[in-house]
Amino acid sequence: MTAGLWQNWVLPGIWITIQLLVYSAALGAFVAFAVGMARTHRSRFVRFLATAYTEIFRGVSALVLMFWLFFVVPPLLGWQLVPVWAAVLALGLSYGAYGAEVVRGGLNAVAPAQREAAIALSFTPWQRMRLVLLPQAVPEMLPSFCNLLVELLKGTALVSLLGVGDVSFAAYLVRLATQESAQIYTLVLVIYFVIAFGITRSMKALERKTKANLGVVVK
Repeated sequence: MTAGLWQNWVLPGIWITIQLLVYSAALGAFVAFAVGMARTHRSRFVRFLATAYTEIFRGVSALVLMFWLFFVVPPLLGWQLVPVWAAVLALGLSYGAYGAEVVRGGLNAVAPAQREAAIALSFTPWQRMRLVLLPQAVPEMLPSFCNLLVELLKGTALVSLLGVGDVSFAAYLVRLATQESAQIYTLVLVIYFVIAFGITRSMKALERKTKANLGVVVK
């Protein structure tokens, strides 16, 4: 592979993949915490809506949702989504539904005595969530969130089907230009591994830090 192909296709593709990962993860995290906390709400109606969202978006293919947002929504609403944002929406909404279950499980794992103590101190529901439940639940969520981030990284390859120039699409173009499959796809495997390794190391460090704040030592 020539230096020109690397600079003009592969490097920009890596950057686009990282941007997709960051934007989708941000949207997914927002959805995960909003829906996950709603799953533990006192209101049955709120819990029903949150559960419906989770079940629908966990049961829908992220790829089909991506196509739906890009090809079906524009005729309905009269405006066209940029392929990148259609991909970000599809990935963020889909993986956010999985993350919502992580948040729900983490919150439910907090000892009931902690909730009772917060109620005894006359904390409002939001104060209980912000000051008592989340600080204890988030460290337990991080390993699962790490797995979801790695899966999200691999899911970004789906955007190549919309013609978005991520690293997978760049590899396809390089293969067409050079007729060399082994070299470029081996390189892409290494690129995904390096990014995923960086994610896992960063999340492990974050887990250590958050648990250290609670007095828990992580090996």
